[in-house]
Amino acid sequence: MKTPLIPLFIFLVLLMVQCQPKEKFSPLSVDQLASAYESSKEGAVAERRFKYSDVIALVKGRNKGVFEVEAIGKSVEGRDIYQMTWGNGPTKVMLWSQMHGNESTATMALFDLFNFIEGSNDGYDELREFLKNELTIRFIPMLNPDGMNRWIRRNALDIDLNRDALRLASPEAVILKNARDSFSPEFGFNLHDQSTFYTVGDTEKPATISVLAPAYNYETEVNEVRQRAMQVIVGMNEMLQQVKPGHVGKYDDAFEPRAFGDNIQKWGTSTILIESGGYPNDPEKQEIRKLNFMAMLHSFQLIANGSYTKYKLEDYYGIPDNSFKLMDVIIRNLNLTKGVYQYRADIGIRKKETDLAGDYFATGSIDDMGDLSIFHGYQEIDAFEMEIVQGEIYDQEFDSTEDLDQEEAFELLRNGYLAIKVKEGKALHRLPLLVLKNQNRIPNMVSVGNVPNFFLAKNGNLKYALVNGYLIDLDKPEKVAFKQRLM
Repeated sequence: MKTPLIPLFIFLVLLMVQCQPKEKFSPLSVDQLASAYESSKEGAVAERRFKYSDVIALVKGRNKGVFEVEAIGKSVEGRDIYQMTWGNGPTKVMLWSQMHGNESTATMALFDLFNFIEGSNDGYDELREFLKNELTIRFIPMLNPDGMNRWIRRNALDIDLNRDALRLASPEAVILKNARDSFSPEFGFNLHDQSTFYTVGDTEKPATISVLAPAYNYETEVNEVRQRAMQVIVGMNEMLQQVKPGHVGKYDDAFEPRAFGDNIQKWGTSTILIESGGYPNDPEKQEIRKLNFMAMLHSFQLIANGSYTKYKLEDYYGIPDNSFKLMDVIIRNLNLTKGVYQYRADIGIRKKETDLAGDYFATGSIDDMGDLSIFHGYQEIDAFEMEIVQGEIYDQEFDSTEDLDQEEAFELLRNGYLAIKVKEGKALHRLPLLVLKNQNRIPNMVSVGNVPNFFLAKNGNLKYALVNGYLIDLDKPEKVAFKQRLM
């Protein structure tokens, strides 16, 4: 007797439907994620440089009825390192930030997430209840408090914690290893900042967010643990492409046997690396902070409802790899003269921050010259019909930098003055000029490694000023957050 085909077909269809991942809670839309961020943003932190004492209250002072806050050890210099736990669900998730002391973007976003978790009656109570019942989330928001106080990558022993997963020479590394082992999370988020000079593939777009499911062996094989991380990343990328299309890159997955991300993947926790890069006109990384918040909250939803399993590995490999092809400024086709030689070259400028007197200043130096056609700039100009004009020092000496405002400084630039002299002054200033106290000349070597200080003119008219590597359009100067050193 033959089995009826139609009932068998219906049975197979029902079985297939049952095997598909079910979304227990529909993820928030991009607009809802952005709204959740705006309503939860921590107002006490508006700049990326902060010290342990500035923000530790944002950890210790949490609502004890919401978070379980616990000191889990001390840094080299005796600062408490805290973990915070929320939720009572079966799936464990662990996040750690600021393993490198000068990588704070995700830490800012975690403060925002803490506010969101503590929120109520804002339209997101149902989501919070769902996440709380499905996940147990543990945060270690500031793993390297000594490094963050110095605004350096390494800890107080001068050890890179992300190369100390095996030797465990640093107390902070021991703390992270013990936290992972005692919690045994299914998912882990390794939160970092990367250079602002990475692009998404060969495009001109900065890699604002870079992602990676770290390899667990030299062969970069994919097992079930790493596959889950890749699938979460694909879901995260799908959301981010709606917010900042083309601004997500993939970090190099070469296996680093000493790194925590690679080893935590190897130890059985599906590990997702998030690297915060650069974005135009976002020097304090506040837009990138928002993207971190949205990416983490969206990922929590994908993990909680299991919908990450629908994503395909080929879409992970389809995320473009990072390239190191960005400059702060590129001046193209500049006519230069050296001795008897006249030639055209592109000039690429990258800025570097230097600490001074508890603050910092930025200086741009010429990183490369020649054919820079494969590079891109946050700012670019074509100087084909322009020439270099040396700047002058204004002949009136000012008492201090407080005697000028930015508009007056711009007017001096328009009149060919690149520098002023002062009798007294603070170590740092915010004027778009060179401020001289201890010297009487303008450094102006146009060569690799030197700081560019000159004007660009067209038909005798000054068009641009290069001041300590800052490019200033004299026709439409913008109020930039200059931070420069008294010279």
